[in-house]
Formats: sequence, C-alpha cells, structure tokens
Amino acid sequence: MPNLILIRHGESQWNLENRFTGWVDIPLSPKGEQEAKDAGNVLRGYRFDKGYTSVLQRAIKTLDIILGITGQASLPIERDQALNERHYGALQGLNKAETAKKYGDEQVKVWRRSYDVPPPKDKTELNPDGISESLKDTAARTLPYFEAKILPDIAAGKNVIVAAHGNSLRSIVMKLDSLTKEQVLELNIPTGAPLLYVYDSNGKITERRYLIKKS
Repeated sequence: MPNLILIRHGESQWNLENRFTGWVDIPLSPKGEQEAKDAGNVLRGYRFDKGYTSVLQRAIKTLDIILGITGQASLPIERDQALNERHYGALQGLNKAETAKKYGDEQVKVWRRSYDVPPPKDKTELNPDGISESLKDTAARTLPYFEAKILPDIAAGKNVIVAAHGNSLRSIVMKLDSLTKEQVLELNIPTGAPLLYVYDSNGKITERRYLIKKS
C-alpha cells in the first residue's frame, strides 16, 4: 500500500518573528531546522520513491534535512512554484500583530482565514508586481499540479513525500479529507509534523494520522 507524507516546512525566521511570509524566500529558523531533524528521525522507517517541494528554500531545506537523516539524499525531487505558499500581497513582511492593530483583528482574520478573500494587492518593495492570493487562488494552482503529478505516482504504487507550506497543504488536505469551505477555515497545518496518508490498491485512503503530535 503506497504512502503519502505531507509536511509543512519547519519554522521559518519570519514565522518566529510573527511576520507574513508568502512568497518571500525566508530561511528556516534554528527551531525550524530542529523540527525538520525531528521529522527525519520519525520518518527513518519510511522509504520514498519520489519527493516534491516548492521553489522556496524553507521547504527545500526541510526536505533535504529529512532525506539526509533517512538516508535518501539521492531521492528524485521535483520542485515547482505550484506548491509555493499563498501569496500574501501587500501584507508580506508585515508583523501580524501590528497589522491587526492597523486594520483590526476581524479584517486580518478575514484575510488570513477566509476561503476567497485575498489580502490587499498594493505594490510594495516585497510585492512589486501587485500579486495577492486567497486560499481559493492557491488551490487553483496547487490542486491541478497535485492531481497531474502526485496522484498518478500514488496510483502507480509509489511512496511520495511532499514538503510545502501551510496554505498549499491546506488546499491539498481540503481535497483529500473532503472538507467544506467552512471546515477548511479552521484547519491548521503545524510546522514540522509529517501527516501520513495510506492508500489501498484501489486508490482509497485507509489511514490518516500525524506522525508527530503538536499542540
């Protein structure tokens, strides 16, 4: 039975600083590197046939650390922007608490947790193109890639590991767990905690669980 492991990258430096990160290419914090090592140790007994990650270094480094610890550093890996974090538009780089003080807690909650309301698209130094994505927008690029690339590997009996980001993984889990738009708003993917899906020979999920439990 093939396994699919989904893992959100370890804590990044801007996670630590409570800043909106999005597509800004921020490295792991020391805690994030340790989270990746912990995940690697938990995954020592798992063998993979293919790895997938985004093009952002915090996800790439997390996967590299895991594969190094599990002795699979030569695993074929595909990197694609489709697995990138949600683009936070004009909020990228801003402190979340300060942003809440400026715009109000409810407005920031809408930007962070609503399904189809994107953050402001104003052009800034960290968003020169004026891009912004809602979770719906993120799913519109992540899910077609998941369905075209990753699910066929699972159907072929391959064991796959995907290292990505909170919102790109939320869109995938929304599909796998058949969550409604309302249910996905409450879904949180913790950093550095491998989420295991086990499939049967018919492509049906028979087991789902975190391999590291985090509060």
